[in-house]
Amino acid sequence: MIVGKPLDRKIQSSTLSEAQGTKHSLIIEKTFHNNTNSDYTEKLRDLGNEFNYASNSNYYWSPPELSLLYGTPLYDAISPSQKLALNHLYWVGNYNHTAVSEATTSIYNMVTSGVFRAVGGYETLCNELDFETDQESYHIRTFQKIGYKTKMAIVGKTILGNSLYGKSDKENNNWLQSLIPHPVRDFFTSSGNGDSTFTEYRDNTLNAIAKTMLSDQKQYYSRYLQELEQRGEPIPAPADGLGGRIAPRHWLRFFTVHWGMSPFMACQYYSLRYTANAILKNQEYPYVRYFRELEQKGEYIPTPTAVSYYHLLDEAFHTTISQTIAKDMYKDFPKPTAYEKFVSGLAIYMAQRNLLSGLSGVLPGRCVYDDPMLMVFYYKLLKSPLFGMETKEALDWMEKCFCQEHEGYHVGLKYHQSLLESMRRLFGSLDYQWKINREMGIMAAGGSISKALQKNTKTFKEFSQSVIEQQS
Repeated sequence: MIVGKPLDRKIQSSTLSEAQGTKHSLIIEKTFHNNTNSDYTEKLRDLGNEFNYASNSNYYWSPPELSLLYGTPLYDAISPSQKLALNHLYWVGNYNHTAVSEATTSIYNMVTSGVFRAVGGYETLCNELDFETDQESYHIRTFQKIGYKTKMAIVGKTILGNSLYGKSDKENNNWLQSLIPHPVRDFFTSSGNGDSTFTEYRDNTLNAIAKTMLSDQKQYYSRYLQELEQRGEPIPAPADGLGGRIAPRHWLRFFTVHWGMSPFMACQYYSLRYTANAILKNQEYPYVRYFRELEQKGEYIPTPTAVSYYHLLDEAFHTTISQTIAKDMYKDFPKPTAYEKFVSGLAIYMAQRNLLSGLSGVLPGRCVYDDPMLMVFYYKLLKSPLFGMETKEALDWMEKCFCQEHEGYHVGLKYHQSLLESMRRLFGSLDYQWKINREMGIMAAGGSISKALQKNTKTFKEFSQSVIEQQS
């Protein structure tokens, strides 16, 4: 732990004047101008309002490889109509997760813009972040409308939500708890030792540490966080989406205080936001290529495919902002203290470990091992009206899909390597980051089919035993 009196790191007005007219400030101005003058958000809104599943149900919405269970033995055995349904459900699951993640982004846009406004001289950037937040609200509504109609048409009221990425919704939670082995369940649900007094003490202690170590920067404390505290509301910490996977909620609150008080740390947050942008682009760009192929051939373009296309055009502006702040704008401010380097390193290390540390055999683009919650999702899918399997048949197919090498693992590895390159391009340029983060060491080590099979075999054995015990 870093001890001693915090350094006097007051940001001088000369620093701010030098920041104006820099290459990165010009990029921000151009991005804001282009973003506000595009009409992609309006197109997304209209596409969502007009969506009808029946009119889109007989078409692939992406290349077939972006389908649930693609490349598995089960995928090879099912009917063409079931393959179409798995292609559509992949879109639903992916964008349900994206919607939750974009809601989180909106919160952190407000947290960090509060810091930049307190510093002064970054009004165009703050206006861009405000505009992005407004855009995200339209994106989210479009994803939800299409997702709900599609899910109801294919599987009815079966819950197929954020469990794609390891988080279940509240409606699914009780059923889920009974199936997850106790050590794993406790990891996901425990808030310490189960004692609310301990939880409150832990959270207050972490909050105090953050504010003490950044006390020389309290004048930049985000107005958004100040107003939450004045109303007696907690520091935000998402439970779902990418944010919910990065770290337990008490750690997220700890990081949020830093992102909402220190100008350097506010910039560092955007390296984490870039991670979300890169993950989305890695999975979304194939939809864009597919859109362009259909357009060139003069063929019918399914509404969800068009939504993916226009969404990526919108998100391209957001990605530019993330990269510009993370890579260049942080240099406007005094060099980070050893403490700030430690916290920023810890945040990215956790993101690697919890979000980017493995390989899925059944969900292309998911760079984390297949955990019990994902297995719950597939178990319910196989027992849904789409497949109508009994318990034994469902478990037998799941074992073949999770525990045997097949084409799906190789497709997943392709997406993993593409994302790894994008991550290294950004983090390799951040001199303040730990070496393991600059090189994406944990992520790179997780890109192994043999490791994925070993992990999945162990997890599936525990999962299937829980299901059998539940049935008996």
